[in-house]
Amino acid sequence: MGFYDVANHWLIYTMVIIGLLYVLGFAAVSMRKSWKRAIELGFTKEKLMNVVKSSVTFTIVPSIAIVIGFFSLAAMLGIPWPWWRLSVIGSVGYELMAANMALSAANVQLSSATSTEFVLIMFVMTICILGGLITSLFVAKRIQTGTIKRSDKDPRWGALGNSVFMMTIMVVFMIPMIINLGVDLLTLITSAVITVILALISSKTGAKWMGNFILAFSILGAMASSVLWTNLLG
Repeated sequence: MGFYDVANHWLIYTMVIIGLLYVLGFAAVSMRKSWKRAIELGFTKEKLMNVVKSSVTFTIVPSIAIVIGFFSLAAMLGIPWPWWRLSVIGSVGYELMAANMALSAANVQLSSATSTEFVLIMFVMTICILGGLITSLFVAKRIQTGTIKRSDKDPRWGALGNSVFMMTIMVVFMIPMIINLGVDLLTLITSAVITVILALISSKTGAKWMGNFILAFSILGAMASSVLWTNLLG
């Protein structure tokens, strides 16, 4: 079987649908228990509905960027697997990087990849990410508690800690793009320029709504620019 024969196989669809139904069921049960507990604590149904409406609004808008990322991943990995990854725990940046690293390790291009390479990509995206999740169970609370205590003594340490954390995440994703140069680097620069311009417009004009769409616009702009840079550089 070929790469996309496996990537779009009915068995993958079935497993993904079962997994998503389980997640939705778990979320529904948790929401029901939370609702009942909030009523017991004295919250009115009107207040709870306002919280639900607000949460739905602030969830849908950022999801636009995820939907855009899904289409870019689907072209590379088929439909069901990106659907599962981006619905549960994945992010566009990580998935693309993991897939590219898996193919590079196998010394195979996507155009010549087989079902074996697809299984390798699935392994890297799932099993290999468990290290961070398991580690978080033991160290995340300690790190958060330490950060809070440090922030109480000197607020500057809290701001610095959050900044370092975000910068670390950015470096992990940016370094491979910078090293690869060419289209990767130009696409990264284009995305950064679009982000800065939109952030300035939002700040200067007071259009706070635009802040919710900066990520989506930067992804769209970066995707379009990658086609342009590829054509220009061959």
